[in-house]
Amino acid sequence: MPGSVEVVPVTNRRQLETFIRLPWKIYKGDPNWVPPLLVEQRTTLDTKKNPFFLHSKIQNYLAFRNGDLVGRISAIIDDNYNDFQQQNSGFFGFFEAINDMAVSRALFSEAAKWIRQQGMDRMLGPTNPSTNTVLGLLIDGFDIPAVLQMPYNPAYYVDLVEDFGLTKAHDLYAYYMEDIVPISDKIQRVAELVRKRKNVTVRPVNMKKLKEEIQLIKSVYNDAWERNWGFVPWTDEELEYMAADLKMAAIPDLVLFAYVDGELAGWSLALPDLNQAMRHINGRLFPFGLLKLLWYSKKTDMLRVLNLGVRKKFQGMGLDAVFYYETYTRGNKHGFHRGEFSWILEDNHPMRNAMENWGAKIYKTYRLYGQDI
Repeated sequence: MPGSVEVVPVTNRRQLETFIRLPWKIYKGDPNWVPPLLVEQRTTLDTKKNPFFLHSKIQNYLAFRNGDLVGRISAIIDDNYNDFQQQNSGFFGFFEAINDMAVSRALFSEAAKWIRQQGMDRMLGPTNPSTNTVLGLLIDGFDIPAVLQMPYNPAYYVDLVEDFGLTKAHDLYAYYMEDIVPISDKIQRVAELVRKRKNVTVRPVNMKKLKEEIQLIKSVYNDAWERNWGFVPWTDEELEYMAADLKMAAIPDLVLFAYVDGELAGWSLALPDLNQAMRHINGRLFPFGLLKLLWYSKKTDMLRVLNLGVRKKFQGMGLDAVFYYETYTRGNKHGFHRGEFSWILEDNHPMRNAMENWGAKIYKTYRLYGQDI
């Protein structure tokens, strides 16, 4: 008979490094798993370096059986989320485990216990670590690698999560499109009409003035998305943290601002799918990983459209069509022939209708789970 499962809190750097490296064991031999950058994982989970933890707290756990590492989980409280959403919720995240319900039950039980001890009455997840970053459990589309900053997990994780009694809170969709599907005449016509009638201008981000540009992004984001499920405003510190990643990965011509009569109306962000390059470096930048990353990133043929937001006063006038058209045509000129649009909320019907009218199709679904505790 297998031994009992022991779940222990992570209390030191050595344990945290063990926590970070567990996925290499879980996904060994899985051709669709893209190893994350170890340095990025360390920074994400560093409560002194990641500004998310200025308003949040985390407790990480490791699971062992007979001395063997068999799972991990994080329990997370985001005070900004609860304040804005008027909820009393905690989150679980960074969940990984072997295919064993005794292991997953022990991990979820420990996470729920800690969240309850913080005075919360509901557990949601997975968020890694927040609703503004990597979130959701992949529930279909397991045969295709994840794109940049999107999660991936084995199919059996669905059974492990649902076995504990966690149920669907919300679904998120990823849409896919290739440039063999031409941009629709309707999108092109609407984009041209909106430009003329509303005096719309579009410009790329100015990377030399990134600090100022980030503030523009914040003003759009916190206006456009505040009604969305799971929304939590970015802080200035989080935006500065994000800017460092943006500077490394972005192609300025694909980070766009739209203006109506000279007033900022919206922005969109598309990034190269660097996961195509990261597959070749096994999470390590040194000694040769960085060179490989630079080499393979030149061969990347796919974009991920992460954000497309229009301020409330400008919604409904067709600016989304302008962004779609610009992203498609500019991306094509830069050698990108495929794109993922993610994530899109299941009840965001205007965005979903636009995607489908354009010719994009849902090819992956991610689920947020919840449970009263």
